[in-house]
Amino acid sequence: MNTNDLKIFEAVATSKSFTKAASVMFTVQSNVTARIKSLEDEFGTELFSRSSRKVELTSAGHALMPFVKQIGRLVAEARNSLLSADQVSGSLKVGCIETTLALKVPGMLSSFSEKYPDVDLEFKSQMRNVLIDQVVNMDLDAAFVSAPVNIKGLDQIKIKEEQLVIITSSNGVDLSELLNSQPLKTVVFGEGCIFRTRLESYLSSKGIVHYKSTVVNSIEGIINFVEAGLGISIFPEELISEYYASRAIKSYNLNRQLGTMNTVLVFRKDEQQSKALKEFIKMYS
Repeated sequence: MNTNDLKIFEAVATSKSFTKAASVMFTVQSNVTARIKSLEDEFGTELFSRSSRKVELTSAGHALMPFVKQIGRLVAEARNSLLSADQVSGSLKVGCIETTLALKVPGMLSSFSEKYPDVDLEFKSQMRNVLIDQVVNMDLDAAFVSAPVNIKGLDQIKIKEEQLVIITSSNGVDLSELLNSQPLKTVVFGEGCIFRTRLESYLSSKGIVHYKSTVVNSIEGIINFVEAGLGISIFPEELISEYYASRAIKSYNLNRQLGTMNTVLVFRKDEQQSKALKEFIKMYS
């Protein structure tokens, strides 16, 4: 077994195809098949279940995957350390929810890239639970998510406390009247969004369990729908005041329990961290 065998294993697991993995690894399918067979012989178990349509990881394959990713990261970090002992380089993948992407990422990119120009910094936006899973599974190095996070193997540092507000169209009736409308309309991100969850909790606290939700997949889209009077939503007050103060939007404060959102940076604590990740964490410690 060598590290290239493990790269081939990861390519097959990701693409779920020996043919696609061969293309990614710039080799032929017969070599991919041979290397996977060699790994299976070495571990004494099948790593993939094969069918005419797709290739899937077996339970043993799933168990092996975290080790493969960790080995890959350690090899890359060792290479970077040997080539540039006093230099911070390599790549860093960071996840965040969309409002963090809009509010904070430009500044993060600017300050970090200015200090560490040799680090390739990549941001990905996703739902909170997906981001946490991706950090656990080593698909991301770290992620900005809402607290609390109580996951074994993850560490965290508090970044900021934000205030959430209900938003409505300023061209329509007050929130109190909207809450009595039938049916009440909301404009939200998909399932798993922290803002959607908070809005649903707010409505539940008002005894409102029946409402019609329109799902929109961007901040700008939600703002447009709310401004047009097509429903209410919830966002950080800072986002509204900084980017949408001129829009026909009215904000309503929430109580501290529902209106306070603490953002934390989560990262794995059970492996050797890269120089790039250590320096990124230092920015917020």
